Parts: sequence; structure tokens; C-alpha cells
Amino acid sequence: MRKRTGSIWDPALIKPALRASFTKLNPQTLWRNPVMLIVEIVSLITTVITIKNLFIHHPFWFDFQISLWLWLTILFANFGEALAEGRGKAQSDSLKAMRSQTYAVKILENGQTEKIPSLSLKKGDKVLVEKDGIIPGDGEIIEGVALVDESAMTGESAPVVRESGGDKSGVTGGTKILSGKITVKITTDPGESFLDQMIAMVESAKRQKTPNEVALEIMLVAMSILFIVVCGTLLPFAKYMKVNVSITVLIALLVCLMPTTIGGLLPAIGIAGMDRLLRCNVIALSGRAVEASGDVNVVLLDKTGTITLGNRMASEFLPAEGVELKELAESAVYASLADDTPEGRSIVALAKTILGKRGGEIQAPESSEFIPFTAETRMSGVNIGERKIRKGASDAIAKAVSTDGSLPEGIQQMVDQVAREGSTPLVVADGNRILGVVRLKDTLKTGISERLSYLRGMGIKSVMITGDNPLTAATIAAEAGIDDFVARCTPEMKLEKIRKWQSDGNLVAMIGDGTNDAPALAQADVAVAMNAGTQAAREAANMVDLDSNPTKLLDIVEVGKQILITRGAITTFSITNDVAKYFAIIPALFAAKYPALNILNIMKLNTPESAILSAVIFNALVIPMLIPLALRGVRYRFTSAAALLEMNLLIYGLGGLLFPFIGIKAIDMLLHIL
Repeated sequence: MRKRTGSIWDPALIKPALRASFTKLNPQTLWRNPVMLIVEIVSLITTVITIKNLFIHHPFWFDFQISLWLWLTILFANFGEALAEGRGKAQSDSLKAMRSQTYAVKILENGQTEKIPSLSLKKGDKVLVEKDGIIPGDGEIIEGVALVDESAMTGESAPVVRESGGDKSGVTGGTKILSGKITVKITTDPGESFLDQMIAMVESAKRQKTPNEVALEIMLVAMSILFIVVCGTLLPFAKYMKVNVSITVLIALLVCLMPTTIGGLLPAIGIAGMDRLLRCNVIALSGRAVEASGDVNVVLLDKTGTITLGNRMASEFLPAEGVELKELAESAVYASLADDTPEGRSIVALAKTILGKRGGEIQAPESSEFIPFTAETRMSGVNIGERKIRKGASDAIAKAVSTDGSLPEGIQQMVDQVAREGSTPLVVADGNRILGVVRLKDTLKTGISERLSYLRGMGIKSVMITGDNPLTAATIAAEAGIDDFVARCTPEMKLEKIRKWQSDGNLVAMIGDGTNDAPALAQADVAVAMNAGTQAAREAANMVDLDSNPTKLLDIVEVGKQILITRGAITTFSITNDVAKYFAIIPALFAAKYPALNILNIMKLNTPESAILSAVIFNALVIPMLIPLALRGVRYRFTSAAALLEMNLLIYGLGGLLFPFIGIKAIDMLLHIL
């Protein structure tokens, strides 16, 4: 099972993070954090001033203390980033070991096989994997069926069935075959697999900054430059006013007024956010998708497998007037022999029970022509001589058997009744003769109503997309608490709907697993593909869910919002901090020359030196104090956006304003005692 990291204060994480705090002092590394790079430059200046004063026998103790705390400010920021990186390192190492130790049985063009390292496989290669074998790379099953243990990748112990055809043919490198035998076509080149992308995610050096993060960093740099200009002009102003202000004091003022708190924690927030996403077993292929997930306001959810338990099961055959139950069951099973969907297999199983047959006893004649199920036709069937037996959605069968596209009144009433009861009706026809209806039963997933209500509280509209008729869709939507639904939805309709919502200014999220989902996934702002889905779906998406759990989209949205809220909260706290530091330092600089400025010394700090030093010490200590919050994230609360903003301003705005007054005063008192 993939290793999970524990507490952020785990000694196994702390020691490497402490070492990395010093190695990150290298300007070639620190340039990625411009605010901290500025702090490092001014720290070097104060250090040089301290050494100079030491050699010329000038007072140096104040300069030394300022220098020390400025260096600690950088080290604390580096420590937070290193700690965030360290949480994924053990996982990264185990994944690398898994990748390097895997071998593959490659199928050659002449049909022979050879055993080669999995790293030698290329896109398009075919490999054979048997019981107890490790799947050597990401791919798609083109032959066979197997029970797969995916715990090495997802951490989940329950094995899953993967088979060729349908929407559950995708497999991931590093997973294990428990039973069965499959032929897999490799779909990625070396270095591009999901395993490699997971490793890249947890190695922060390869983590791309998101657009929002880049914009915030630009703002922080602009603010820092502004304060550099302001503090730079204070020196000639002080000389003109004949106020003795040293370079060290101006540097202390600059560092205290710069947004060093958010500047120091910004990398840690981003890395920790990606780590939380990875803990949900989701690989983000785009930084923009992570950002967009926090701003999504329309979510598209498939009914089957997302809102309902998944595989609708045939529970009842309802014959038309004058039709025997066994005739309906026999025709339904013939029409379903080519239907490889779970629904089709359940119809075969139910029909065999009614007919008293066993597996293999019901077979169509050898000359039969099977009509497979497709998303476009929404029906399947078989041609046996002159007979054309079809089974499918009511409207699809109606168009196929009648010139006006309608069903007989009795059959239509039966279809409507099944739909009103929340089940899915399928109609069976033999030529132009309607034989009856098959009831497919859907069951809502436990807790799905609460989760959809939670989405609504976030201000997100939920839309159910389904191929079912409107009555069935409306019943399920009402029971689950869905905001809207699109019935009888085709791939073209999904794409059209997404474009319409986007043109209205919405950010749209969608989850899918089939080839027919690929166009809509490519269009959606946040597109999550099932790892077990088809290669086309995975290539079109910008996120991949390793668990293949359709409800994961709700977790992704919450993680995205948590990243944005955490960044906003600490930014608010950092900026409001500066106000208190302003009240600490400005009176200390000019009160001696202008006693009227003492009115600003509302904290009653003891001396100008202790006031400045207290502000610098507090500025440094607040960074490690906020590291747990940056790594854990601000908890998203079930409330409106306005209430969230109000809470953010109250806790992190007002708190960021008041806390420094208390902290700086306490440090000043301690310095005075010492």
C-alpha cells in the first residue's frame, strides 16, 4: 500500500527539512521566491555592517541581533517550504522503486514474447500480464479480463475488475493482477506515465506555479519594491531633518513592512495544496485546472455510477398485452447478447432465471448478425434471419419501429409508470412488434443528497446528465436534490451544454470515463477522467482520478476552494500585520526629534531599539507559527461566499491586526527584562 505521511512534526520530516532550510539559502534556489531573496540581500548588508562595526570597535550588538533575526526569517520560510516538500518525499521514493523494479513480457510482432525492463517500453507496445504479475505501464486492455489490486497506487485494498471493451479498460503501471490474463497496449512513453506524473507532483522543483499564485507573487514583489522606494527616501529625509537613522534600522523597517509572511509561506501553501489533492488520489495535469476547481460554479455529474450506485440491474420484465413472459425474456436476452454493458449482462442473467436456463444454454443461431450497443443509437439487438430484435431506450425503439416515432398507448403508459417510480425502462421489440418493457433499477448512493446540498451551499449548481428519459431523470434528480438535469443526453449535447454555460460566464467541471465523454472533457474547465476509463478520456482530461470514483469531483472542488481560501487568509493576515509594525517602528524612528509622534506609540514600547528589535523578532516568529496552517489549509466551511469573506476578514484581518500588538508588546517586555 502506498505510504501516507503522518503529522507535519514527524521527526522523519523535521530533520531533512532543517537541513534543506540552509541549502535553500543558495540564491540560485531562492530566486524563485523574490520576497525572500530581497530579505536575503538586506540580511547580507546588515551582516556586513555588523562585521565592519566589530572591527572598528563601534557598537555592533543591535546590528548583530537584527542580522540574526533577518536570517532566521529566511530560514523559517525555507523550513516551511522544505517541510511541505518532505511530506511527499517518502511516497516519491517508494514510487520510484516500484517503477525501476518492474519487468514486462513484451509481445513481439511474430507473436513471440520477451522479458524486458518496463522502462524500455514505448507507446504502442503490447505486453502480456498474467496472475500475480505487475502491470508494467499505463495502458488499455485490448484482450481479456482480470481482477486488479490497485492498492499500490491508490491505497485502497479492494480489488477491481478491468476488462477489454467498454469504459473500464484502463490500467495503471505498478498495479498487480490477482487473477486472469490480459493483453495491454501501452499508451504512454517512458517518463510520461501516471507514476511519473505522481512523482513530479510531489517533487516541488517540478511543480509549476498556478496563474493565481504567479499573480499574487507579482503583487508581493510590487509591494516590496514600493517599500524599498519608501524606505530608501527616508534616509535623505532623516538627514535633512537631522534625525539619526542607521541603514540597519531602515532595513528592519523595510523587512517588517514587506509582505514577508505570505511571501515566506506562499510556496508551502501551493505545495501542500497539491499534496492534499494527491492524498485524494488525483493527479493534476494542469495548474490551471487546480486553480479553476476552486472557482467552479457548475458541476456536471453522470447519473449512473455518480449519483446512483452505478450498474443498473434488470429487476423485472413487463410483457405487453398478449405477449407471454417467456417470449419477452427470450427476445430480451437475444437482444442483449451483444450488449457488453452491465445492464445488458443483468438482463441476460434475469432472463436465464425466468427461462430456467444455465450459462451458455441460450445462444443465437450461427448466422445471426449482432447489433452492439452504442451511445448514439442507445439500443442493441440481433438479426436472426428476417427477425430484427431490438432492445433499448423507449424513444430509440419508437423511432426504429414506427413511422411517427411513437409507442403504442399501453406500452407508453408502462414506460411512464416505470419512469415515475424512479426506474429506467427499456423497450424490447421484434420487428415492428413491441414485446414489452424491462425495468432497470437505480439506487442512490449513500450520502449523495447531503453532498449535493453541500455543493449548493458553496454556490455551485449541480447538473445531472443521463441518457434516460425525462421522467426517470426527473425522479432521480428530485430524490437526490439535483439542481438541474439533461435527459437523453448525447455526446454532442454534453459539449453544447458546456459551451453554453461557459458563454454565460460559468466555470464548468465534469467527470467522465468513456470515449464519448472525450469532447466534453476537452471543453470543460475542470475535466476529471477515471483512471479505469478509456485512453481517449484520459488524454482529454486535465485531472485523473486514480480511484476511478465518480464522486471524487466533489472532493476536488473542495480542495481547490481550500487552496484559494488558505492563500487569501494568510495574505490578509500578512498585510494587516504591517499596520501594527508601523505603529511600533515609526515612533521609534522620529519620536525623539518630534515628541508629538509619541502619541503613535500606543503599545508604550520601552526604547527605540527594543521597539525595532521586537518588531523584527515578531516578523520572524510569525512564519513558523503559521506553518501548520499553511500545510493543513484553512478548513472550508459550509456557508455562502459573503459569509466566508466576512469570516476571513474577522479572523485573519482583525486577528492579523490585533495579534502583532500583543506579540510585539510581549517581546518588548521580555527584552526589557533581559
